Amino acid sequence: MSQVLHTPPSAPAPPVEADLAALAARHGLAVSGARPTLPEYIRQLWARRHFISAFSTAKLTAQYSQAKLGQVWQVMNPLLNAAVYFFIFGLLLGTKKGVPDYVPFLVTGVFVWTFTQSSILAGTRAISGNLGLVRALHFPRAALPISFCLQQLQQLLFSMCALVVILLCFGVPVAVSWVLVIPALTLQFVFNAGVSMIMARLGAETPDIAQLMPFVLRTWMYVSGVMWSIEQLAGKHSDWPSWVVPVLQANPAAVYIDLMRFALIDSFHAGQLPAHVWLIATGWALLAGIGGFIYFWKAEETYGRG
Repeated sequence: MSQVLHTPPSAPAPPVEADLAALAARHGLAVSGARPTLPEYIRQLWARRHFISAFSTAKLTAQYSQAKLGQVWQVMNPLLNAAVYFFIFGLLLGTKKGVPDYVPFLVTGVFVWTFTQSSILAGTRAISGNLGLVRALHFPRAALPISFCLQQLQQLLFSMCALVVILLCFGVPVAVSWVLVIPALTLQFVFNAGVSMIMARLGAETPDIAQLMPFVLRTWMYVSGVMWSIEQLAGKHSDWPSWVVPVLQANPAAVYIDLMRFALIDSFHAGQLPAHVWLIATGWALLAGIGGFIYFWKAEETYGRG
């Protein structure tokens, strides 16, 4: 008896990728969480500027909500740091010798450095420390490191009130040059935001970096002339190679600290600034700000995954 074998009908071939793309386009579908173009990303970020401002203000208000002194700690923390540095470096190590208005010199350096340090530390944890928010809501992730930098800028402005009192108490007169604080802080904010976005991406990929950053920042602080004058130190070490002092002066943290000292302290004269200091400050701000923003944007679709 002959047996007829019937082969089952072959399954339809799966649609190729081009067909799927055409199908998605026909129904107005898009990949969830896909990275937008850079101009579109900037537009989305600008549209959420009110969220950035409100988020930074809320974080600042909640920062010391459990402390009895509350927001007073915004000023007390950098002042206490300055007092410790004055005792160790100014008195014990004698770095105040030859530095006019050493207390205003030191306090200005500490306040400006704290702005950079806190911005970078907060930026490092901007994504990894807010995964719940990142996974729950759709928004440009750059809003997080930028908002943390804005929070630190607001805190610095509170501290500046105490700084003005210290300057006046130590006989530093009010001068027209104080207006230079505005462009100096603007450039520093752009620089801080750019570095924070770089660290936010690195911190999202490797959370252990957050544990390493305090040591890196502490080393950076010691070479940035926060507690001592680069000019005075160079005079004591005339045997140093000729490139050491220009490199120390061109260090971005030192540049922004010296610009603030030049703006606020009349005894800190232009001769203590590196040549073309405003050009250097602008260059660091643009390099870090634009480069950090693009570097962060390139990994936009990976944040919160895994």
